[in-house]
Amino acid sequence: MNVSSPYDKVLADLTVRELTASVRGANGRSSTTRYWEYGDPAAATTLVLVHGFRGDHHGLQLVVAELLGAGKSSSAVETDAAAPALRIIAPDLPGFGRSEPLPDGDHSLAGYARWLHEFLTELASTGRLVVLGHSFGSIVVAAAVAEGLAAADVVLVNPIAAPALSGPRGILTRLAIFYYWAAASLPERWGYALLQNRAIVRVMSVSMAKTRDPAVRRWIHNQHDRYFSAFASRKVVMAAFTASVSHDVSEFAARIPQPTLLIAADRDDITPLAAQLRLRSLFPNATLRVIDNVGHLIHYETPKPAATYIREFLAEERPE
Repeated sequence: MNVSSPYDKVLADLTVRELTASVRGANGRSSTTRYWEYGDPAAATTLVLVHGFRGDHHGLQLVVAELLGAGKSSSAVETDAAAPALRIIAPDLPGFGRSEPLPDGDHSLAGYARWLHEFLTELASTGRLVVLGHSFGSIVVAAAVAEGLAAADVVLVNPIAAPALSGPRGILTRLAIFYYWAAASLPERWGYALLQNRAIVRVMSVSMAKTRDPAVRRWIHNQHDRYFSAFASRKVVMAAFTASVSHDVSEFAARIPQPTLLIAADRDDITPLAAQLRLRSLFPNATLRVIDNVGHLIHYETPKPAATYIREFLAEERPE
């Protein structure tokens, strides 16, 4: 069921092209990654978006729309002229959304980082490459860049700055660990049903949403209902969850020399602001921007300020 929101006009004006890429796994076999392309295909800057755990490309569409000026008048778009034209690529992570699982079955952090390398090789972009990761995607991007992914710039939104159990509501992470343990321990049919249980998905959604706008809250919950359970198998979800709670961006920060933008929230229940400040200090070249009165759903609740920070970052002059 679709739920209307204040963002309907923005999304209606967003032009998208749906494409596929055959990405080789570590065992030499290939799987299909589905991805969506926005903006100018000939732009000199390509921005690749990596979504979070159990999501798909839909989660970052509002940020895409704000970056491209969808729903704005031409005069409003002209005020952003200092930022470069963009080609934006948003894949579904392997095993989620409409992308096939990795052919070698390795849905660990190393497996996803390797996939990102191969996907971008297959994409064969020319010009400036920028990679953006949200939440779990921030860990995937950080791991890949630390291992040599040739990105010019890095953007991490709601980055996982410290171990998940250390967050201000670590009890929720412990409950999540028990939930996924139970889903793995039950027979296949019941475990799968537990993972897709709409009541549990709604509890998760309610706990993360901070906006007081009832229309936006309804829309967020609907987005989670529609896309949070689009995964290939119980095995994929369990492996990705293990990766998401076993690693964080701080492990890789010191090995990322590229200019890096961190966009954090002051009410994030997964990573406290103090951890984000510490994370910034671990990067050789990072800028931290904090959005107030929002939590782990910057991409849903405050896409406009997030996009503004990204465009400002991309417009900065870089030393030759």
